[in-house]
Amino acid sequence: MKITVLCVGKVKETFFRQAIDEYSKRISRYSQIRIIEVADEKTPDGESEALDEQIKDKEGQRLLAKITPDMYVITLEIQGQMVDSVALSKQLAKLTLQGHSHLCFVIGGSLGLSQDVLKRSDWALSFSKMTFPHQLMRVILLEQIYRSFRIQNNEPYHK
Repeated sequence: MKITVLCVGKVKETFFRQAIDEYSKRISRYSQIRIIEVADEKTPDGESEALDEQIKDKEGQRLLAKITPDMYVITLEIQGQMVDSVALSKQLAKLTLQGHSHLCFVIGGSLGLSQDVLKRSDWALSFSKMTFPHQLMRVILLEQIYRSFRIQNNEPYHK
């Protein structure tokens, strides 16, 4: 199985980068993992709704350019389906059994994902009704992917 985490913007904070590197290394025992970053747009304070949509569209086109036809696309969305860690693990295992050998998790920028990216999604996944910084969301996502592999392999992991 291959996993791609496709995200908007770079992670500048050292502590986030260290956590991302650590979980990526742990995941690599189970799967090939790749993180692809696309450039984010500047978002001025007090921007209009129309400008927000333009920004999301520009970022969305960059994301879509990295998505290949063989990818099963999982978008992270506040309005997506909420599952617990065990259910996520079971769903990822099920997708693999169904022949989806390349999973692509998509994390939007500070304004979220464009409509075009949402339309390309095969599964909308939510981690919470709360909003998280997209840099932190990478860490949370990678930790849950790692936890999923541990659960699938009946390996211990802290609760």
